[in-house]
Amino acid sequence: MGSEFDPDFIQKPDQRPNPDIFEAESIPIIDLSPLLTSPIIAGDDTLPIRILVAEIKAACSEVGFLQVINHGVPIELLERVQSAAKEFFALPTEEKRRVRRDDENFLGYYDMENTKNVRDWKEVFDFAVNDPMIVPTSSEGKETRVQEIWNRWPEYPKDMRYQYIDISLELISGRYSILEDLLSPESEDFGKY
Repeated sequence: MGSEFDPDFIQKPDQRPNPDIFEAESIPIIDLSPLLTSPIIAGDDTLPIRILVAEIKAACSEVGFLQVINHGVPIELLERVQSAAKEFFALPTEEKRRVRRDDENFLGYYDMENTKNVRDWKEVFDFAVNDPMIVPTSSEGKETRVQEIWNRWPEYPKDMRYQYIDISLELISGRYSILEDLLSPESEDFGKY
């Protein structure tokens, strides 16, 4: 008896990955301890920060993702977020789809993402720290109108909202904001490192 797969998950032969392309030998591991141990000021040009920014840029451009260590986020908070996520994604699909994102609001649950016209084998839950989040009404470059997008929180697990917001606030407070500044294309320091 063979396994059966939904054909939505199978790429056409001409769209399958080329085995000759670059493959990462490992997931880049980025040590964020310089953010916790080095004095950081706007326009920081110290060696540890330059190295950190260069490592992040390389991981993002060469591999596409990374793992961080020594980030300073309390393990108890990480465990609470992981527990809430596991509980949410273990719910029946119908329950998760009660907070499904749509054409008007891109926040919430989604399980129909495509890559190269083939459905991805993943589920996501997108949220914003700022609630509501103000965004342009379209992706047109000259768009001046804005709209409010609100988070869609599930009924269960009951504390998921608070766990996700707590960890987000921990990450965007203080020292982590320097990374956003240094890695942003709008930053004066972008490309400097």
